[in-house]
Amino acid sequence: MRNLKFIVSAAVVGALVGITAATAADLPARTYTKAPVYVEPAFNWSGFYVGGNIGYSWGRSGNTAEISDLATGVILDTATSRNDVNGVIGGAQFGYNWQISNWVAGFEADVQGSGERGSTAFTCVACGNGGGDITSTLTQKLSWFGTVRGRAGVLVTPTILLYGTGGLAYGEIDTGGSITGGTLQGPLNTVLFPGLNSTQVGWAAGAGIEGRISGNWTMKLEYLYMDLGTVSAGPIATNILVPPRTNAGASYSSHFTDNILRVGFNYLLNAPVVAKY
Repeated sequence: MRNLKFIVSAAVVGALVGITAATAADLPARTYTKAPVYVEPAFNWSGFYVGGNIGYSWGRSGNTAEISDLATGVILDTATSRNDVNGVIGGAQFGYNWQISNWVAGFEADVQGSGERGSTAFTCVACGNGGGDITSTLTQKLSWFGTVRGRAGVLVTPTILLYGTGGLAYGEIDTGGSITGGTLQGPLNTVLFPGLNSTQVGWAAGAGIEGRISGNWTMKLEYLYMDLGTVSAGPIATNILVPPRTNAGASYSSHFTDNILRVGFNYLLNAPVVAKY
């Protein structure tokens, strides 16, 4: 009896195993799908951009001052000097880039506020009517400036640009000062120069490096040399005496140049590239 039960049980188990194997054979082969791999889109420099910057300027002013006989126009003394006109600058810029392969070209315009100031002094020894000295000072301030420049450069990597730049520069130079010397009554007198606000036009050129930092943001380090030309005034009438007991005239001219180093940030306004998987 026990043998019969064992035989029946073995037959049932065998049948079940056979059915399971047949069912498994009819199932399709299992397939595996890999997770998508993110591909970083290539950075494209083409398009408009806007940004801001901050930096420092080392300005230089080459000055000439003249003391003359106001009545005859005869120049009695000429002195020259150079002085620094330094200060912090900051402003905003916008521009456009065209990228062709590894080359990028475009234009940029910027406007800067400036804290650049400086002064210089002149002494005309023994040129006063009684043999005394005549001294004068000249003060200058660059209130603001701007540039409109072309840019062109090469990509050393897809996200780092080396470029050169150059073009138009303009700015407002405020000039003042004073002159001190003897008068007909004998005591020294100081006469203030009338303030001169001159909007100058010149040129600027330089170079820089710009690189992507995140998304459409880039950061740049840039150097510019700027030349705003010459401002001048005079002869300015004074009641300071020069021989032979006549009023002195004072004249000056200043040639302003600047060395600018600044750090800037730009946001590229081109449409983002859609990542593909």
